[in-house]
Amino acid sequence: MHASQRTILDTIGHTSLLALRSICPANGARILVKLESENPTGSMKDRMALAMIEAAEMDGRLAATGSVVEYTGGSTGVSLSLVCAVKGYPLHIVTSDAFAREKLDHMTILGAKLHIVPSDSGRMTEKLTRDMIEAARVIAAEIPGSFWTDQMNNRDQLAAYHTMAAEIWDQTNGRIDGFVQSVGTAASLRGTGEALRRYNDKIRIIAVEPAESSVLSGGETGAHKIDGIGAGYIVPLWQDDIAHSIEQVSTEEAIAMAKRLAREEGLFAGTSTGANVVAALRLADTLVPGATVVTVMCDTGMKYLSRK
Repeated sequence: MHASQRTILDTIGHTSLLALRSICPANGARILVKLESENPTGSMKDRMALAMIEAAEMDGRLAATGSVVEYTGGSTGVSLSLVCAVKGYPLHIVTSDAFAREKLDHMTILGAKLHIVPSDSGRMTEKLTRDMIEAARVIAAEIPGSFWTDQMNNRDQLAAYHTMAAEIWDQTNGRIDGFVQSVGTAASLRGTGEALRRYNDKIRIIAVEPAESSVLSGGETGAHKIDGIGAGYIVPLWQDDIAHSIEQVSTEEAIAMAKRLAREEGLFAGTSTGANVVAALRLADTLVPGATVVTVMCDTGMKYLSRK
């Protein structure tokens, strides 16, 4: 393929892995951050959106004349909007006023049609997640020839995260002792974790969830404000053997760390990334000096400017 024939979709993946310089564990362990903000829409979700659409194209679930439907808190919707814009599919997104305004605007600019489900005073709750899923199901049933990507149940996205694991393994030269990732659909933790374990089954895999809604840890469902994670119930792609342990991080801790990352490392990320780094520091403290923990900068903070 000539360089001139490439599309923006060819730039997805192959993101940098950066060591934190000032936000470091006391024991000399390293924390490396996968800069998924380098993807075209500024989010790791570009990987899974492309994987879901291409798998559906391959097996005929998505015809050339078809349209795409999804429910999303934002980043998946923005990524699907990018992929559908390039490939020419009409896209219907069910979302909510609970999510960052920037993400909703970004989807609209890329051509998606938005269906807004109202939230309980801007908070992420189990009821909101379930209401959005039901709305997407109804829209998909009403539009002939539509393909509902259904990210909570879609396993095609796991392959995208196997690729991310391969990148991490290469970039660390196989020197990785732990991997930390927050749980939304659980696809990124599951896909990356299972692939890393194939390389080395001693790697510690740590899940992160909001302390206010710690359902994976057996706690109560609750409301929180960490965008993109913590659906409020045990999501279908979650498996109990995915992670060695689950770290609970509060919205307050996640926001504080996101601010530190910007001011001390120059990394402007969202709250899920803040939660990841809090949990990565906790894991690093339990490992031997000189150990390497990898976590993910899920997206850019530019998606959350209106959140202050």
